[in-house]
Amino acid sequence: MLNFAPAKVIIMIEKIVIVTLIIAIAIVFLCVKVIFRPGGSFSSQHIHDSKAMRQRGIHCVLDQDREMRTRSRWAVNEKRQTNRIKTD
Repeated sequence: MLNFAPAKVIIMIEKIVIVTLIIAIAIVFLCVKVIFRPGGSFSSQHIHDSKAMRQRGIHCVLDQDREMRTRSRWAVNEKRQTNRIKTD
C-alpha cells in the first residue's frame, strides 16, 4: 500500500510555489528597462559592441582566430623537413 504523507506533499507544493514566485520576480526586475521605457531594449552583451573593449583592443575570439589564420605578408616560406633515412 502506498503511503503518501499529505504534509510532505503540501510542503513540497509550497516550496515549488515560492521558487516560482522568486523566479518570476527576478524576470520582472530584469525586464524593467524594456517594459517601462518607451523604445527600451536590452543592450548588447557581445564584446564587439562594447566601446570600452574596443578601446582596449580586445576582440571577439572569432575575430582573433580569423586574424591569426590570415597569412602575414612578412611570413617566410619554410621548406618542409623530411625524416628520410638514406640507404646507400
